Amino acid sequence: MMVKVLFVCMGNICRSPMAEGAFRRAVEEAGLVENFCIDSAGTIGYHAGAAPDDRAIATAQKRGVDITGQRSRKVKDEDFAEFDYILAMDHDNYSDLTERCPDEFKDRISLFLSHAPDMPLDEMPDPYYGHRDQFDTCYLAAMDASDGLLAKIRTERF
Repeated sequence: MMVKVLFVCMGNICRSPMAEGAFRRAVEEAGLVENFCIDSAGTIGYHAGAAPDDRAIATAQKRGVDITGQRSRKVKDEDFAEFDYILAMDHDNYSDLTERCPDEFKDRISLFLSHAPDMPLDEMPDPYYGHRDQFDTCYLAAMDASDGLLAKIRTERF
C-alpha cells in the first residue's frame, strides 16, 4: 500500500520543506519508506524550482536530515485527488487549499500541527522574516507533528 502525503506552506521554501524532511525521517525510522510518497508544495509559485531557504537547510541538517534536493513547486489541481493527506502549515494555507479543492477531497486537508500532541500551537509560524531561532521552533514542531501524523496514518492504513 502506498500512502501519499503532501505538506503545504505559502512559498514552499521554509516550513513545508522542513515538514517534509521531518516526516520523511519519522517514516524512515519506522521502516516504512516503501509505503510512502512524500512531497511538499506552496500555495504560490513565486519560488518554483528553488531549493529550500539556507536557514531551513541548516536547521534540518543540525538534526541529520538533508533537504537540499527538494525544489519548490506550486500546488496543482491534481494534487487534491493524488494525495491522501494534505497538511497545511497555517490557517491561510488551509483556506487557500480548501477554496481550490473539490468537495470530495476536502477531508484530506488538515492543519499539520493539529497532529502534534505536545505542541500548544495550531499554526506553524512562518520563520522567513524572523530570527534564525524561529526555524528551530518550526522544526521541533514539525518533528512532533510528524510523529502524531505517522501514528494516525498507521492506525488508519496499516
